[in-house]
Amino acid sequence: MTLVPFLLVLAGVLLNAVAQLLLKAGANAVGHFEFTATNAIPVGLKLAMQPPIVGGLACYVVSVVVWIMALSRVEVSIAYPMLSLGYVVNAIAAHYLFGEAVSPMRVAGIFVIIVGVVMVARS
Repeated sequence: MTLVPFLLVLAGVLLNAVAQLLLKAGANAVGHFEFTATNAIPVGLKLAMQPPIVGGLACYVVSVVVWIMALSRVEVSIAYPMLSLGYVVNAIAAHYLFGEAVSPMRVAGIFVIIVGVVMVARS
């Protein structure tokens, strides 16, 4: 894979990861809620008004455009497994941003993901 396709894949992965982190930040700002028929509209509006959620959705839109550009240059069987790097990015970022635990089992899983992505990329 040459530099431009690699950067497109990486940008797609990072935009997707940032989108998830922003959605989590927005959900944290709203707090726990029950999603029932009676409160679907008020909760939906409250969620829709959260800047992190709007930002996360915008990141998703941009990531789709970037991903389509990447797929026009890279085989999907190589590009798609690289999306799993988002798990690695999110686990590390969530630890620092939200205080989420990174247990030894998660570290082992992250290692397996990285090894798998390297194997796919080199194939």
